[in-house]
Amino acid sequence: MQDTKNQTIDKIQNKIEERIYSNKEIALIQLNDIISKLPPSISELIQEGFDHKRIPKEYLLSSILFAFGNASGLAFKTKCLSYINYTNLYFVIIGSRGDVKSPAMKLACDPLNTYDDNEYDLYIKSKPDDEDDNSFIEESKKIKRKQLLVQNATIQAVTHIHYQNPYSIGIFIDELYYLFDQMANKNSSDGTAWRTFLLQGNTNSHVDIARKTADSYRIKKSCPYLLGSIQDEFIPKMFANGNLESGLIDRFLFTTKLTNNSKISTLEIPVSVMENYKNSLTNLLKYRRSIEETQEELFINFEKAAYSKIHKYSQSLLDKIQREINVECEYISKMLISIHKLVLLCHLMIKSQNDAYQDKISAYTVELAILINEYYYTHFKIVLEKRKNNFDNKKFITEVIKKAVNNEVSQTEIVKLTGLSKSYISKLYAKQIKDGN
Repeated sequence: MQDTKNQTIDKIQNKIEERIYSNKEIALIQLNDIISKLPPSISELIQEGFDHKRIPKEYLLSSILFAFGNASGLAFKTKCLSYINYTNLYFVIIGSRGDVKSPAMKLACDPLNTYDDNEYDLYIKSKPDDEDDNSFIEESKKIKRKQLLVQNATIQAVTHIHYQNPYSIGIFIDELYYLFDQMANKNSSDGTAWRTFLLQGNTNSHVDIARKTADSYRIKKSCPYLLGSIQDEFIPKMFANGNLESGLIDRFLFTTKLTNNSKISTLEIPVSVMENYKNSLTNLLKYRRSIEETQEELFINFEKAAYSKIHKYSQSLLDKIQREINVECEYISKMLISIHKLVLLCHLMIKSQNDAYQDKISAYTVELAILINEYYYTHFKIVLEKRKNNFDNKKFITEVIKKAVNNEVSQTEIVKLTGLSKSYISKLYAKQIKDGN
């Protein structure tokens, strides 16, 4: 009876907060709470990056989560509520052309880029010297380049590099518009391949690559990570032509603009802050590499209170699904997956301070992961608001109708996608067909 009463009070409180605060204000409160609970090596970098490089805190947070996740890969796992979980997640940073998106991504991933630079040098040195030697080609094929990040690469390159680096592949895309444009084009084989790869990779499924002119191969357990940015005006493209229906959109953790620093600093980020962050991330990467050598994944257990807390939270998400409708309902269902990934990721970030990865996951860690999961849900609601506003733009609607007619997309699908009336869409179709002819 008391639990029911408490749940009712919580619901009332949530409704009150929704009326008092906008989703952006709620997200900002959540962001500050998250940063205050992160290890100093991370929270200090976020603050210093904001103060001296004017990098929005929310952008750097997502980039750091991507970096730590990619550094861990398949080396660490948990089993909770009957599911095996890893840390791979997909992060999408959203903002205007003038926002500081790319610097956040580059700053957080700098230690990973340094690692890739060193591995590339080793790869070049290990290649045979004599290219005229008959065995040169065969020997070169045997040498695999270790790599954590791929930037703005084709789907063919991404899958092949992941095949050679099975523990993880970090996909770093400066402008995601072109990727979403490909996936929204039903005639693009690359777009279909990207969508399939990201959907399968999210659950660490196998990936088979069959090629006519080259060797085929199989990634037995995929582990892709994604970090990229997109401009506000292209938000509708993310929801277009199957990206929403396939469930891919629900697997993205969006980050919209929350913070802004309008003062230019004459100072740099303190070297000690950069070193502390670098050491923390490098510790995780070194531990992961040692696991790769033995090929024995580290299984991390839960404290009893932590397990109970994640069980209770998962049940609350399931209950919420019964109450929500449309797009939010589908997104919440994917939160049941992302919470496990975030719990493991938070544990690794916290324990990177002293390499205590084998410790059991604490209730504090689960609470932090829940906060982050809810934070990204708030961002998703902000994205839906921006999407609705963008659909009111007559120019964009005209462009959507033009592409829909050219690609023989039904009016019914466009009505569902835009939320506009059937009669209005019908008039636009008729006008486009007439003008097009």
